[in-house]
Amino acid sequence: MTIAIVLGIVLVALVLFSIDVVPIEVSSLVVVCLLAVTRVLTPEQAFEGFSNDTVIFIFTLLAMTEGLASTGVVHLVGQRLAFFARYGHQTFVLAMMVVVAMFSSIVSNTVTTAAFLPVAIGAAHRAKVPKSKVLLPLAYASMLGGMVFLYGTSTNLVASAAFPRFGLEPIGVAELSPVGFPVAVIGILVVVLLGPVLLPARVGKGTVADWSLRDYLTEAELPPDSRYAGKALAEITEGLGLRVIGLVREGQSLPAVPTYRLVGDERLIIEGNREDILRVKDLKGIEIRPDMRLSDTDLRPQDTLLVEATVPTGSPLIGRSLKETLFLERYGLVALALHRKPAIQRLTKLQLLGRLFGGQSLSTLPLSAGDVLLLRGPREKVQELSDGVNLLILGDVAYQPPRYTKSLLAVVLFLGALAAGTFKLMPLSVAGLAGMLAMIATGCVDARRAFRVDWRVVLLIGSMLALGVAMEESGAGKFLGNHAARLGEYGGPRTVMLLMMALTILLSAPMSNQAAALVILPVAVGAATKLGVDPRPFAIGVTLAASCSFITPLEPSCVLVYGPGHYRFTDFFRLGTPLTALLLAFLVVAVPLVWPFQKAGPEPVRAREPVSERVVPP
Repeated sequence: MTIAIVLGIVLVALVLFSIDVVPIEVSSLVVVCLLAVTRVLTPEQAFEGFSNDTVIFIFTLLAMTEGLASTGVVHLVGQRLAFFARYGHQTFVLAMMVVVAMFSSIVSNTVTTAAFLPVAIGAAHRAKVPKSKVLLPLAYASMLGGMVFLYGTSTNLVASAAFPRFGLEPIGVAELSPVGFPVAVIGILVVVLLGPVLLPARVGKGTVADWSLRDYLTEAELPPDSRYAGKALAEITEGLGLRVIGLVREGQSLPAVPTYRLVGDERLIIEGNREDILRVKDLKGIEIRPDMRLSDTDLRPQDTLLVEATVPTGSPLIGRSLKETLFLERYGLVALALHRKPAIQRLTKLQLLGRLFGGQSLSTLPLSAGDVLLLRGPREKVQELSDGVNLLILGDVAYQPPRYTKSLLAVVLFLGALAAGTFKLMPLSVAGLAGMLAMIATGCVDARRAFRVDWRVVLLIGSMLALGVAMEESGAGKFLGNHAARLGEYGGPRTVMLLMMALTILLSAPMSNQAAALVILPVAVGAATKLGVDPRPFAIGVTLAASCSFITPLEPSCVLVYGPGHYRFTDFFRLGTPLTALLLAFLVVAVPLVWPFQKAGPEPVRAREPVSERVVPP
């Protein structure tokens, strides 16, 4: 009877995750509630997953990766990565996937995708390659890199935490590498070769996801004593990752070529996304001209807002320039940059360059309906524009300048925390917590940003750990495993392992990678026990298969690129199907070579201590 109840709860979880009507965190808590209400687990067992050592470490790991992002570590790497865009589409995609996979091997794949997303979009724009040809390889690279080391994805950590319940040693830090590394190499090569053929060259129509990634135009100036005086323009275009589309000195147009030697007192026309423009404002040696009349000392940070505002139809600003309307004097706000619809953005560049060569500036361009301005000014002045008559406020811009001086310290603290947990100098959760607090204490990351993690991941993992316990305690996993083991009579252990991995991949679509692994793990171990072989290759195979969910866009990394890349569901199926099939075939062959199907000894007796004590950190 208990087995039937547990399988029924698994079915409920599958339905809730599949229809996606209820938020995933609520669905996760429904599973915990059902396990406790039906008395399959005691309340203590049902909620122990949330205090699990691995769950706490995953939370601190996400917080520490925010520290790497806020200190500009990822941006500095991405800035160098954009260099490869000049050598063509496939060269850039290959370089991008290699770098992203390397980052993702030790940093959460979702965080890696989010961090590299603006970099990939900007590089695709420079290389004149459709974003749809670049962003899906980015997501796939982060997923592939996560299979190389234990820390690469929360799926590895969650599965490792469950291993001791089956009498297995937790996964070692580099234990997955002999198989995970070639999987990443094969996957990258497949995407680089098949991507140009199978991925669409699709141009979007301005979805919501594009708003935060649109390109702005701004006018900057190099003072005579600028630190860049005497240096090549490449110091700005390549060294800082900025797109200079025009250059003027003493009213004369100059070629914006990388080899041009700057002498100071030049005016630069810069195109870039919101983060690029705000980064220019904080650079020493370059000044945004519209911002020069209102210095940072005139405003207290707590009273200042950065906002994006669009010019609505019927606005009295239409047809008039910022200078003509006395925008700064009338509204008390500084216009840092201007964005126009992509269809007329190129024409706007030509108009702007023409006006600049005639001695005019960005503030003399007449505004049009739909223009977006990046504004900075006092909070009360922004609130006065909330009527939407002159300008329509799109939202605040939460921006903090990268703390580049702390980047090396952030890397040392991050790697130090991982090393302390890896070599068991302290428990994994304690090492992660110490690393997170050290980043906050040393100013690598603001406390509010450090705690800006996706709590849904924490709730989901804690809930699915409880479901995994129920599968084991009730005997449901062993029950299903005994039935699956019957296939071993026809194809041997390899056939049963293939079935387990295929089921994991299928379940990872409606559920999640972590949930699918925790549901199938007890079934796989039960099947191995019935066959009389070592269950470790089965458990490792399920863990790796859980990260091979390339067929649907439901994996978090794929969700991040779905909108900006203007993808359709079939795009993932078209490229993900051959990629998944090839990797699954490789895993079936490679996993037993590294973890052989040895004859198992007597079935280990399960420990009776609580779940949180049974989980041994890797």
